[in-house]
Amino acid sequence: MISMTNPLHRTFAIKTVLLLFSAMTLFSGCYSFRDVSIPPEVKTVRINFIENKARYVNPLLSPQLTDKLRQKVISQTKLTQIQGEDAHYDISGTITDYSVTTTGIADRQVASNRLNITVQIVFKNRLDEKKNFEASVTRNFDFNASLSLQQAETQLNETILRNLSDEIFNRIFSNW
Repeated sequence: MISMTNPLHRTFAIKTVLLLFSAMTLFSGCYSFRDVSIPPEVKTVRINFIENKARYVNPLLSPQLTDKLRQKVISQTKLTQIQGEDAHYDISGTITDYSVTTTGIADRQVASNRLNITVQIVFKNRLDEKKNFEASVTRNFDFNASLSLQQAETQLNETILRNLSDEIFNRIFSNW
């Protein structure tokens, strides 16, 4: 245990506090979290419902993915979510692909399948239109061919939502 009566310990504690305070002051122009960088003038975000326009429609994916992305933005940024068209950041998306392909054969039978999901993201920065973009986010999820698609969806649901929302979030809020 560190004793604050010891002058060396007290000096170390004071230096540590001053160093942390200096670092916070230095980086106060822009806040960041896990490589997230948002200009200080950006205060609001609108995350529109992610529509599902794929040939095969998983009816739960659109509302769950929209909700997961909203939760992630609220919990990992200081942005306030609003519904008005005057939000500083406006995010929308469309699920454009939801398909299954065979990825493995064993003994002349299908051994594994892959669920492919693509989401087309539209990002509008109302404060700096040069930063607007559209991008596709594609993730693949492998599953055992002994499972039906519905069983695989149930088994993979949390992974699908986490991976897609992370990928979308990173595409919008990380500088990579």
